This record gives sequence, C-alpha cells and structure tokens, in this order.
Amino acid sequence: MAHDWFRSWFDSPYYHKLYFERDEHEAAAFIDRLLSLLKLHPGSRLLDVACGRGRHARMLARHGYDVTGIDLAAESIAFARRFEDEHLHFYQHDMRELFFTNYFDAAFNFFTSFGYFRTAREHAAAIRTVRRSLKKEGIFVLDYLNVQYAEEHLVHRSVKVIDGVNYHLTKWVDATHFYKKIVIEDKKMTAPLVFTEKVAKFTLADFEKMFTREGMQIGGVYGDYMLKPYDSRNSPRLLMIAHLPAAAERKFIG
Repeated sequence: MAHDWFRSWFDSPYYHKLYFERDEHEAAAFIDRLLSLLKLHPGSRLLDVACGRGRHARMLARHGYDVTGIDLAAESIAFARRFEDEHLHFYQHDMRELFFTNYFDAAFNFFTSFGYFRTAREHAAAIRTVRRSLKKEGIFVLDYLNVQYAEEHLVHRSVKVIDGVNYHLTKWVDATHFYKKIVIEDKKMTAPLVFTEKVAKFTLADFEKMFTREGMQIGGVYGDYMLKPYDSRNSPRLLMIAHLPAAAERKFIG
C-alpha cells in the first residue's frame, strides 16, 4: 500500500507552525459566529473530526459543550490530551472507521481536513461514520476549500519564514487534485524535510451527492469565516451545514 502522505505531515511540529500558530483570534471569532448561527442546546455533545492538536475543540468546549476530538496523528492527540477535562476528550482515531453511534448533537470538520484519501469509497466511509455518530437531529459542519477560487488564486511558488525556519511552497493542480510541495529548511536539521499535500477538487455538487447518499442534506452554505453567503467564484471557503431529516425544520441562515 502506498504511504498516506498525511500520516507523517500532520504529525510534524512544522505542520502546526506553518498553519495554526498565528491566527488564534481569527479562529476564536469564527467559532463564536458559527455557534451563534447553530444555536445548539446547552450541554450538547460535539465531535471535532480530524481535530489535530485540539485548537478548535478547546474553543468549542469553552462555550460549555461536551467536546470530543478525534485525529489519526498520535503526536497531535498526545499534545491535545494535555488539555483534557471532564468536558473535553481526545482519541486517536481514523475518521474512516466507526466511532460512537447516535451520540453527538453536532460534528465539525475544519480547515479542509478532508479530501485526502485515495478512493471515493474512503471519502464515503468518512461521511458515513460521521453520520452514524450523530443523533437523529444532528448536524455536520464541513469546512472545505472552494475549488474555483483556489484555482484562480493559486500562487505557484512562495517562501515563508517562521521562527527562523524556511518553508518553500510549490503549488500545482491537475484535473482532480490540488498539490502543495513543502520543503522545510531548519538550521537544526542536516537536510531539508520534504512533504507533498494532495487534496481532492470536491465541489459543492460533489458534497451534495456524498451527503445525499448518507441520507443527509445541506441546509446552509457559506463562503468564508465571516459566514458571508457562498459564491462559487469569489468565496475563499466552502462551508456547509448538513443535517439529518429530523433537523430539516432548522434554519442555518445568519
């Protein structure tokens, strides 16, 4: 079996330095806006799918919810567990495999933490396990890149310097995927580290099909972390709120 690129990259401290350590205020403000929109009941059980080191899970828990985070990366979960308490829990778990059943009021998948698998069956399995983890009135928030916007704004080469470490980024696309090669130069290392991300070009129509197959429908679509209306060309994000039939009467319009 070919190596899954995300297994090593998502467990690297450089991954978290590159993506997550400089926008805490923005992330917290987004969570505030999202929860205001969802109007979840006090004490609701929430699932953060592909939680990484638990940044969003901790923010959700601060609002008084019982939050569980799952992630494939062992080192990330070990870090997240430093923050566990009676209302915040973390498990190393693959989103493609069944977790709890009929347990959570809402599930979240943030920051394009999807689209990494090699086959359509694996992506379908991930949606299915989340659906099965939800109560009959449960909702699933999935935050993905917006394909058309990402293609039109692709910066093919760039360099970021973070804490004295150089990150050389090279991006390209083909008919079905986005790619990003990351070459990391750190004076502490004798040779550069190299990782290559690969993310599927899933559109809103693709997600509608995936959700429909699992008996869910999309009840709200937003285009950025300010929760502005989604526009296929101009929105940087594709943020969807899907629900099971029992939640059909709920409105997710800000």
